[in-house]
Amino acid sequence: MTNISVENLGGSEAEPRSKPPEWRRYFSFSRDHKVIGIQYLVTSFVFFLIGGFLAMIIRAELITPKSDVVDRALYNGMFTMHGSIMIFLWIFPTLLGLANYLVPLMIGARDMAFPTLNAVAFWMVPVFGILLLSSFFLPDGTAQAGWWSYPPVSLQNPGGHLINGQFIWILAVAISGVSSIMGAVNFVTTIVRMRAPGMTYFRMPIFVWTVLSAQMIQLAGLPVLTAGAVMLLFDLTLGTTFFDAEKGGNPVLYQHFFWFYSHPAVYVMVLPIFGVLSEIFPVYSRKPLFGYKVVAVSSLAITGLSVLVWVHHMYASGTPGWMRMFFMFTTMCIAVPTGVKIFAWTATVWKGKLRLDTPMLFALGALVMFLFAGITGVMLGSVPIDIHVNNTYFVVGHFHYVVYGTIAMGMFAAIYHWFPKMTGRMYYEGLGKLHFWLAFIGTNLCFLPMHPLGLQGMLRRVSSYDDQYAFWNVLASLGGFLLGMSTLPFILNIVGSWVQGKKAPDNPWRAIGLEWMIPSPPPEENFEEIPIVVSGPYGYGMNEPLTATESPEEVAATQ
Repeated sequence: MTNISVENLGGSEAEPRSKPPEWRRYFSFSRDHKVIGIQYLVTSFVFFLIGGFLAMIIRAELITPKSDVVDRALYNGMFTMHGSIMIFLWIFPTLLGLANYLVPLMIGARDMAFPTLNAVAFWMVPVFGILLLSSFFLPDGTAQAGWWSYPPVSLQNPGGHLINGQFIWILAVAISGVSSIMGAVNFVTTIVRMRAPGMTYFRMPIFVWTVLSAQMIQLAGLPVLTAGAVMLLFDLTLGTTFFDAEKGGNPVLYQHFFWFYSHPAVYVMVLPIFGVLSEIFPVYSRKPLFGYKVVAVSSLAITGLSVLVWVHHMYASGTPGWMRMFFMFTTMCIAVPTGVKIFAWTATVWKGKLRLDTPMLFALGALVMFLFAGITGVMLGSVPIDIHVNNTYFVVGHFHYVVYGTIAMGMFAAIYHWFPKMTGRMYYEGLGKLHFWLAFIGTNLCFLPMHPLGLQGMLRRVSSYDDQYAFWNVLASLGGFLLGMSTLPFILNIVGSWVQGKKAPDNPWRAIGLEWMIPSPPPEENFEEIPIVVSGPYGYGMNEPLTATESPEEVAATQ
């Protein structure tokens, strides 16, 4: 509909054109970091629903020992697509959405360092997402080599078609890598160069520390994975022999390319969640974060150690004994800075004035399940145990306690916590708590039984199994269905609250941080004047102001 300006009766000046509807901004090539953040969040959630639907079909297949729901080739394709969607199209984009929205607000910046690059990085997400999904409709079906796509399975092309599902999968992963590298450059530059006056590194919120640490891993590791994906694509289409053992290539080399990034990628996913927990626990405990500087430095320690642990995924790949021992040691070492964070969170919550609102419930749930995931992770870092349970459901159970029990629960905590800031509306607390309990029970019921299944020897990526595994698989499937149902109150809550929820005050949680000192939702350029930071971000009970009205020179003179 065309806007028509009408002249004033008393003169020739035209009235300003009416603004386009608010919702249109989210379908445009916006360069506003807040719009891009919500675009990431909504887009990734759509893919989450698709990946979750595939997961429920997989669990429906596994509820009985016989393969009686889908044929095995389709099962392999759905298994591959589920993992690919959940990692590349849900977890990564959701975390990027949270970081896009929050980091400039938390550091007192008006936007990201490169707004156009930021928008381009986002619009690549639906492109490679559609590419992945389209592989179902191509000759020879979808990719069937798992989300890790090991050769020689990923190099098989029985139909002889140049453009097949595996080709599209590899191409999509390569595009995803380029998008994430662009985002990493933007985040690191923004955090290093665009902090408000007075915000030293040790005055940054822990969430900003963890985003910086995660994006440094991206810059170090993503080019390696992207290069490996391109080489695999060449092997599949151009006849090169990088990884084709029949033609003199080395398939284990691909595993090095893949895991050099893909194990640190777990820290890329979990580090921002550590930041989320570090922001939420002080707010809902009314206490400063215990050991702020140690928690901040431990994030950098995880970044450094993360590039020294990838071979523990390859103990069963003919790895030499000395290499097994070295990487077992480094894997154990990375548990130390992670344990520091758990200790700091526990000390923060201890004897605090706890307020068990929905964000706090999800944060506590994530902490409990990460503790369990960490114990089984240390077990898998041990060579004898890892070789015994290699390629079994024990690994699947551990991995899902990390990616859903910890990361997804942490993401939901973040969405509920910052929802009033993003939308200017309050969510419905009752629906939020219902979502938590369904998700918490469903997660444990689905993934805990996978550990005894793995210890008994059940292999992953199978659609049929011996009757001895039936009991635990029935429990896991029931938990998976419950986990799927938990999404319904979340959708109802978020959509209903955004449309007609109670208007939120600027700071409903009485939190401390620059993002809570401005209106909800924030204005287009965030701050009328760039704030001057004079204290750290966790001053509960310390009576210290966060910002000052003095000039940067006056602030510097008093420090």
